[in-house]
Formats: sequence, structure tokens, C-alpha cells
Amino acid sequence: MILHCMKKSAWNQRKQKEFWGEEELEAEGFIHCSTIEYFWRVASNFKEITDEMVLICLDERRLTAEVRYEDGDHCGRSYPHVYGLINNDAVLQVLPFLRDEEGNYLENPEFTGKNKADESNSTP
Repeated sequence: MILHCMKKSAWNQRKQKEFWGEEELEAEGFIHCSTIEYFWRVASNFKEITDEMVLICLDERRLTAEVRYEDGDHCGRSYPHVYGLINNDAVLQVLPFLRDEEGNYLENPEFTGKNKADESNSTP
């Protein structure tokens, strides 16, 4: 499973579509995602967004677009990038982006106990 974070209002516009992600593809050339293991590292990128956010949980085996794990920042960690539109039938569930009083991400209880071994069993 891989994660994509977005505003809840954007998800509400996309959840009935068969495919989505045109804006991200136009801006970046791919759609940024993260593994559960590394999401806490990128969650701070969303700290200043005051809108309600959600985590889109994707089954990458069901994605019709190519997924590449890349270390674009040369930080020693590879993140999944989706090179094409996301098909909604790959969405496993949508979870709230949980925050504490200061706006810091709190790990979703659904992810507790997930580790690299758990994730490797869910990838192709």
C-alpha cells in the first residue's frame, strides 16, 4: 500500500471519477506518493495547510499507471511516484490526516505496527 495526501475537498471532487491526477501530472510529471514507513517524513510538508486533509490509501498492484520508486532528493530513501492517472478502483480506503494541537501529523491507528516487511508483502 502507498499513500497520497490531498485536501478533503479535492478528494470529494475526485472520488466519483474513474481516473484523476491531471493537475499533479501537469505540474510535476508524476503523482507524489509515500510508503507508510516514510510518510511521517513528508507529513510536515502539509503542516501549514489549514484545510481538512485525507490520506488516499492505494493498492499499487491495482494501479494501471507505472509506479517508480525514486530518490529524487538523494536522501537515501526512495518514494513511489505514479507516472499516469490514478484509477479509483485502486483506492483501498480514505483516512483522515490526523494532527495534534500544533498541526503535526499523528500516525493513523490503521498504520500502527506496519513495517518494511509488511509493506514488501503488498508490493508487486
